[in-house]
Amino acid sequence: MTSDLPAPADHSTTSAAENAQFEIDARAALIAEIKETADKLEQDQASRGDLKLLSRSLKELRYAFKVFTPYRHIKKVTVFGSARTPADHVDFKASVEFGHRMAADNWMVVTGAGGGIMEGAHIGAGAAMSMGVNIMLPFEQEANPIINHDSKLVTFRYFFTRKLMFVKEVHAVVLFPGGFGTQDELFEVLTLVQTGKRDMLPIVCVDSPGGTYWSGWLEFIRKELLSRKLISPRDLSLVRITDSIDTAVNEIQQFYRNYDSMRYIRDLLVLRLHNPVNDDLLAKLNAEFSDILTSGTIVREKTHPFEMEDVATRDLPRIALHFNRRDSARLRELIDTLNRDG
Repeated sequence: MTSDLPAPADHSTTSAAENAQFEIDARAALIAEIKETADKLEQDQASRGDLKLLSRSLKELRYAFKVFTPYRHIKKVTVFGSARTPADHVDFKASVEFGHRMAADNWMVVTGAGGGIMEGAHIGAGAAMSMGVNIMLPFEQEANPIINHDSKLVTFRYFFTRKLMFVKEVHAVVLFPGGFGTQDELFEVLTLVQTGKRDMLPIVCVDSPGGTYWSGWLEFIRKELLSRKLISPRDLSLVRITDSIDTAVNEIQQFYRNYDSMRYIRDLLVLRLHNPVNDDLLAKLNAEFSDILTSGTIVREKTHPFEMEDVATRDLPRIALHFNRRDSARLRELIDTLNRDG
């Protein structure tokens, strides 16, 4: 497979100093671009309201990035669900169990920092493994006692900056029954994954044992969206429905059994793995997933200089492909194959 990318990093020829300078230069260029954009606002005669929106948004995101940065080496799961679920409800108890199971597996639990399901997940995870992204509302919205006043709590003025952190910094999303907000978050994360605007991750909807909240949701999706061909049948593989905490936890763990992460480098999609792909598996991938390639074949790949900043992943084995950026559900199936056979 040919590419117009700079040559992949080769540890025998590329020094640590060269990689460090590459990263310094790239960061400086991006900061200069942000400053140039800010200067253009004056040229555009942007309104005071628009300037206030941009200023506050940038401040919120900068601070949120600062809070999350020390924990980026730890996998995280976002938990959504109703703030109104009482502590004696089966769903609340399930959220506690889920938070506990994930923290025991060294995952941090991110929630909207409110009560109900959010508090339950934090109770299970414990303060040390909890992070919160609260929202300022016209009525009082105090964070739950597990995360309140914690340095890992960020409070947002805007929903759109908060929603970014819910999906940008995490490696899985789990949803318990909830109201408009829960439904909104599910449809948003599904849309982001389906359209390739968010890296692939497991999305799990957890129902009450024998419950109908998520199974009824799935019935609606099949009846009203799938039957009208508004989505494809394979799109349903992007979400898992279960009423078992064991199944929910196993779904997340299995997703990362071999697959670690992904990154686009121009038009090349790089998948980082925990285990190298042998010849038989590589041949199988090319035979089964040639339909999602725009050119070339699926190949093993070296670490590119763009990836050297990430110490945790730069030495992992990789495969690369020219993905069509359209068939996200098929990409999920490819990842499932890597996890099952790799």
